[in-house]
Amino acid sequence: EVQLVESGGGLVQAGGSLRLSCTASGISFNDYTIGWIRQAPGKEREGISYISNGDRSTYYAGSVRGRFTISSDNAKNTVTLQMNELNSEDTAVYYCAAARTILAREVPILEYPARGRGTRVTVSS
Repeated sequence: EVQLVESGGGLVQAGGSLRLSCTASGISFNDYTIGWIRQAPGKEREGISYISNGDRSTYYAGSVRGRFTISSDNAKNTVTLQMNELNSEDTAVYYCAAARTILAREVPILEYPARGRGTRVTVSS
């Protein structure tokens, strides 16, 4: 059974930084792509980034590109999302999602079959 556990959310002032982590279990980590989804209050869910653990290829949505960095530690089965220059529009619940890389090449992040429970990020202005 795939399990994803997020950590690192919290309250931060605008312009600040947070680091989110997603620890996976029950998977062959190198065969998976791990992504991040967020849902802001009153808005639709948005797939913002992913990393393919096999070749370390990455993707960033335009809303976070240049401010967020995704990385993977295959030894710890953990993916980290470093978030800098946070603003009020980054306030959301952030979810970790996972899919086998073969599947991840065919579907958007929002359709990755495994998902964690989420961690809340609040940016105060």
